Amino acid sequence: MPNLISSGSNVINGTNGVVYGNSGNGVVDVSDEIIVINKDATNEALIALTSGFPADSLTSEEIDGGVVSVVGGIEQVNYILIRNHIITRWREDVFSWVTKEMFLDVIPKHCRGLLDKAYDYLLSRGFINFGVAPAIKEKILGEASRSNVIIIGAGLAGLAAARQLMSFGYKVTVLEGRKRAGGRVYTKKMDGANKTAAADLGGSVLTGTLGNPLGILAKQLSYPLHKVRDKCPLYNVDGKPVDPDLDTKVEIAYNQILDKASSLRQLMGEVSQDVSLGAALESLWPVDGIAGNEEATKLFNWHIANLEYANAALVSKLSLAFWDQDDPFDMGGDHCFLPGGNGRLVQALSENVPIQYEKIVHTIRYGGHGVQVISGGQIYEGDMALCTVPLGVLKSGSIKFIPELPQRKLEGIKRLGFGLLNKVAMLFPYVFWGTDLDTFGHLTDDQSSRGEFFLFYSYATVAGGPLLIALVAGEAAHKFESMPPTDAVTQVLQILKGIYKPKGIDVPDPIQTVCTRWGSDPFSLGSYSNVAVGASGDDYDILAESVGDGRLFFAGEATTKRYPATMHGAFLTGLREAANMSHYASNRAMRTKVQRNTLKNTHSCACLLADLFREPDLEFGSFSVIYCKKNSDPKSVAILRVKFGEPQKKNEGSRPDQQHSSSLLVQQLQTHFNQQQEFHVYTLLSRQQALELMDVRGGDEMRLNYLCENLGVKLIGRKGLGPSADSVIASIKAERGNRRPASTSLTLKSGWFVIYNEIIFWFTHICNVCVSVLLYIYLLNFIVNRYIKI
Repeated sequence: MPNLISSGSNVINGTNGVVYGNSGNGVVDVSDEIIVINKDATNEALIALTSGFPADSLTSEEIDGGVVSVVGGIEQVNYILIRNHIITRWREDVFSWVTKEMFLDVIPKHCRGLLDKAYDYLLSRGFINFGVAPAIKEKILGEASRSNVIIIGAGLAGLAAARQLMSFGYKVTVLEGRKRAGGRVYTKKMDGANKTAAADLGGSVLTGTLGNPLGILAKQLSYPLHKVRDKCPLYNVDGKPVDPDLDTKVEIAYNQILDKASSLRQLMGEVSQDVSLGAALESLWPVDGIAGNEEATKLFNWHIANLEYANAALVSKLSLAFWDQDDPFDMGGDHCFLPGGNGRLVQALSENVPIQYEKIVHTIRYGGHGVQVISGGQIYEGDMALCTVPLGVLKSGSIKFIPELPQRKLEGIKRLGFGLLNKVAMLFPYVFWGTDLDTFGHLTDDQSSRGEFFLFYSYATVAGGPLLIALVAGEAAHKFESMPPTDAVTQVLQILKGIYKPKGIDVPDPIQTVCTRWGSDPFSLGSYSNVAVGASGDDYDILAESVGDGRLFFAGEATTKRYPATMHGAFLTGLREAANMSHYASNRAMRTKVQRNTLKNTHSCACLLADLFREPDLEFGSFSVIYCKKNSDPKSVAILRVKFGEPQKKNEGSRPDQQHSSSLLVQQLQTHFNQQQEFHVYTLLSRQQALELMDVRGGDEMRLNYLCENLGVKLIGRKGLGPSADSVIASIKAERGNRRPASTSLTLKSGWFVIYNEIIFWFTHICNVCVSVLLYIYLLNFIVNRYIKI
């Protein structure tokens, strides 16, 4: 890891934690020095690393967020040090709300801007001050002052987003199709014969606790975590323990084969994108030393089943090129169970969140003005919507999007895989399998059934009762969907009796059993995502993209390239999209404000412009010009106006056919205006060009031709002149400001003229909205195509 703290001749000033250096001339520029906030900067960098931040560089999201003025250099280093320190401070006390003021004593004044950037970035994106601690829960109880947001799905992603948006001040409505929250995280209470247990039928293992946000939630709730112990004995088909030496050899060979597969895809290059992981593994097995050993093959198949469990997919469908693309982002740390089940986290996250249950969404309309989410006969309207439904639901097409989702997103949905994992949960009268281990495995004869009850989780130490869960992965998970529950339980009991009966241990009948059917569940249609053949990690990013110009957003484990197929991945995407939605809403509000101000300014400038053209500096035919007389430069900017709406004045040298053509144009335009209104178009040109235009002989038509062909300018509406014209108008206004009106009648005329032009402005503005107005048809067909460059 690069050293973030410079050394050498620099000395540390203990009063403010700044590293000062002497440039040699006695002048110290603190902005060019690295600050020291904490002596253990390396440890703080490691803590930030567990939150997904690189130790010594910026994330692409930070760069896009403009956290530093220049990427690289001292400013970036100081920002990273401040960012890491804030994260560390939050991690030290996740029960309290970390404020910006807490860091004023340790951050030097010249870095306060970086403190603002780092703190605001971490806060808005949910890297700090999230969760269910009392100090944080208070934030979501405030009165909603911002727009309405609709969230589809009350899984971990939807709940995380809802709480975050509520803390931002948004009015949130969560629509959930089930009768419960949690989605694919479901803890079922099992009981009978005075025995109870909490069974996690969906997401169960917290995979890595270093930086895991769900681990932080558990800490805030004072829920201890139970490390899943590494001991996992394997049993053969007949129930006998697998030979330990052979087990070790096969495991080593299996890991070597995965390494070879990784090397193989590098040699294959892009071709590997169309090859399955399964094909590569089959070609590399068997290996020398254990070739032809049937038990070794069964052991190898058990490891493949475990791999298929981790990816919820058959290895024959996993991409050789990208199946493990998320490995570099592994949070690290122990894998853990939450005593009492993960439903406890769901319950805490659901508190005070407005969830409407049994609302099955079938249509989502989105557009420039907001969204409509339709459930049954009810229509929910909002400024934005967040769709958190599982990838399986998106693949099924059960939700209709209007307009249809972009083809890019549809193709990403199709490419990504969405696999299956099922479970058999069994509550027994007592623990007959012992409490010294958390897992044990079982081998099968048939390769196609290698995932059938291949792994058992002992929940006796965390579920509150004698609970055992058998996992069904791979191809067996799909067959399990149609297997009668009684048959499934019978097979599991046969396996258990084969293992424990030789040990002299009786296996009792279970008190209660539950078999999952995640593939048949209409609200999930599978378990979790994977990178199928033909897909890549980029498809996760595509699924995460918003549509409808910041109106419809997407979250869930299938929208994160870093943490797919995990509970914490789903949770983090909810925080991510809450930040994105707030960002879009803020920008939209800013644009609206600017547009309103622009409209107001445009209206004001239009009136002023009309007043200035009442006394043009040059006037010839239907053309008039104004400019600032104090500026004698012939190249200085002038504003040209061309007036349509009255018969052309007779000009010397104009040909009869030209006069007839212009008269016809005027007559057509005046037909729309009932011969009572004028229409003006403008352009910017130099004073010298204006004089050249005035000298053109042949009338207005020849001047229009000269303007187009010789000067190469185009005529536009007042709005098209832009800010450069505004400055010219302001200069002319300032120059004429001290002039007195010629007479009272002139002043009165000017006042009426301003009011008249206000009417013209608003009428023109309405015409801009109503594209069917005949004026634009005439202008486009007769004038624009002939005289004006587009």
